[in-house]
Amino acid sequence: MLLKEFVSVLAGIAPFSLQESYDNSGIQVGSPQQNVEKGLVCLDLTPDVVQEAINKECDLIVCHHPLIFTGVKSITGKNTTEAIIIEAIKNDIAIVAIHTNLDKTHYGVNHELGERLGLQDMRILQAETGLLKKLVTFCPTAQAEQVRAALFEAGAGVIGNYDCCSFNSEGKGSFRAGDGSNPFTGALNELHYEPEVRIETIFPAYLQAAVLKALIDSHPYEEVAYDIYPLENVFDKVGSGMIGNLEAPMPAKDFLAQVKKQLNVPFLRHSAISHAEITNVAICGGSGSFLLHQAINAGAQAFVTADIKYHQFFDAENKILLVDAGHYETEQYTKNLLHRMVKKKMPKFALLISEANTNPVNYY
Repeated sequence: MLLKEFVSVLAGIAPFSLQESYDNSGIQVGSPQQNVEKGLVCLDLTPDVVQEAINKECDLIVCHHPLIFTGVKSITGKNTTEAIIIEAIKNDIAIVAIHTNLDKTHYGVNHELGERLGLQDMRILQAETGLLKKLVTFCPTAQAEQVRAALFEAGAGVIGNYDCCSFNSEGKGSFRAGDGSNPFTGALNELHYEPEVRIETIFPAYLQAAVLKALIDSHPYEEVAYDIYPLENVFDKVGSGMIGNLEAPMPAKDFLAQVKKQLNVPFLRHSAISHAEITNVAICGGSGSFLLHQAINAGAQAFVTADIKYHQFFDAENKILLVDAGHYETEQYTKNLLHRMVKKKMPKFALLISEANTNPVNYY
């Protein structure tokens, strides 16, 4: 298949438009038009991973952390990043990164971490705004059902755990078909009134192209009238971190032991134990200390993340058990997640999980 087709599948899992402004997800090495037949999924792209891809005859590497984060002014092999780029190009290996867009989706990195820690009823900790839009269109009454069905199929009309959501009101539309037009109803150069339904529904902004295509393809009119409005509503399917509940309350020390065991961490850094028992747990794979106050306000008794600085442990203020479980450790299952998600959409595509341990941190 073409690389751009594979990337389109990834976009269906975690739209690239969701990535943070500082991020660099997407195709990093390779042409969108090149063929790819066998891929290798990894967390970090290191020389060992490239060699593994070569040994296993892979022509694609999918990494969570982008290889290229900042500008590359020359490619001479003077550092590891440049050496990897050269080796990938020499061996016709494409490189694609899927980073913060996967972090922010509901069933992404944090949901996978939460499942490993035994959390239930998980929801986004800091949901985002400005990602929803409202579509308003007008359709002849007899064709309204087919238009609604097409819009819902394209992903419109989802609010929380409800789908096929819309508001419909009946009215009368008017138009006059001019020369050169081919009206669905009415006669040329005559004012026509048509019983119509006003259909209102919402959709995520990243689905706009698909939703509009569904509207145009399913609508009977030659010229489809529609309005699109930006919304400031909270979109609870996208955002940073997650919060969930343990199956049963657990003594704080037992919870720490469970985190240590499930993530295979040699040791944990944590704040003072502030609650005898832990029930509600906030999580953020990788660097998530910016969510500490959000976790406290959400009522979490513990917050598991990584890359916590010394003074940030003071910010727990004896209100929450702040746990640093390691950046690699809290994201290590991302490659399993990606493999599972891609194989679900493309069961016949040859995709392997890297066996390389790319954790740059060593413990003594």
